[in-house]
Amino acid sequence: MSEIKGKVVAITGASSGLGEVTARHLAVKGAKVMLGARRLEKLKNITDEINESGGTAVYMEMDVTDSGQVRLFAEKTVETFGKLDVLVNNAGIMSIAPLQALKVEEWDKMIDINIKGVLNGFAAALPIFEKQKSGHFVTLSSVAGLKVFSPGGTVYSATKFAVRAISEGFRHEVGEKIRTTTIAPGAVASELQYGTSHAASADLLNDFYKIAIPAASVARAIAFAIAQPSDVDVNEIALRPTVQEF
Repeated sequence: MSEIKGKVVAITGASSGLGEVTARHLAVKGAKVMLGARRLEKLKNITDEINESGGTAVYMEMDVTDSGQVRLFAEKTVETFGKLDVLVNNAGIMSIAPLQALKVEEWDKMIDINIKGVLNGFAAALPIFEKQKSGHFVTLSSVAGLKVFSPGGTVYSATKFAVRAISEGFRHEVGEKIRTTTIAPGAVASELQYGTSHAASADLLNDFYKIAIPAASVARAIAFAIAQPSDVDVNEIALRPTVQEF
């Protein structure tokens, strides 16, 4: 993991779950991490713990649905550390319910966070990467972005299919110097499973997530992609619990 040491990694949705665990894991590997999320107190506590353990971390309160805040997040990373090597587009929500339930507000939130939030991340970091002539986008999708999650996951799957398309489209456009990786996890222990207000779907998810693997599994996959030498671009990683069929 020598390729990770000294790299500057900005992570959205870093106040819990995959974002938090990834920040801690990369900091142990020697990366300098910038944590961004809406929950300020959680960010502060995580950052303090990383720094007290010998790592290097800074945080900023930000909302991925606000393009200006995401741009400032990327700019503050460069201002603080002198560069930005990797942006981890991690922030996301999962609201599972049948379409007939008409959870329109939840559809809007998933589109705003899962799709627009990712686009805001690309828009914020791309000018920096182009100026540096280097950079790496790591974007969290889902196995639900490979196959429609049913029942109840139609809109969530749509957002994750979009994430995969955006990441792949950027790979074609950004040229030789900028890398793109899409991570597609299956059932992983995090707060993601608790974003559903539809009672029957929540029961289904709680049962499904009994097989969940630790968030550290995803952190290791992200670290693997980041650790590759600059001439290797790991474009997609799908990982699931061994017993997961979907």
